[in-house]
Amino acid sequence: MLLADLPDGAHATVARVSAGTSELDAGLLRRLGELGFLPGEPVQALRRGPGGREPLAVLIGETMLALRWAEARCIEVQPA
Repeated sequence: MLLADLPDGAHATVARVSAGTSELDAGLLRRLGELGFLPGEPVQALRRGPGGREPLAVLIGETMLALRWAEARCIEVQPA
């Protein structure tokens, strides 16, 4: 399951980070890892922006971040 598809309030564990489209480069994937999106890390989808899409507010470890839809689609999770 992708982080972008995780329902609001749901908890999960990061399974892997990979480019969802060719538009995303290795720099973005590295940045997501630096922000804490690493396999085994707990993550929670908090809420979505207007229209139910962007930005997606998430809690990774103890850090709250806002992700674009394309970034959230690069993060595979295992629901808790």
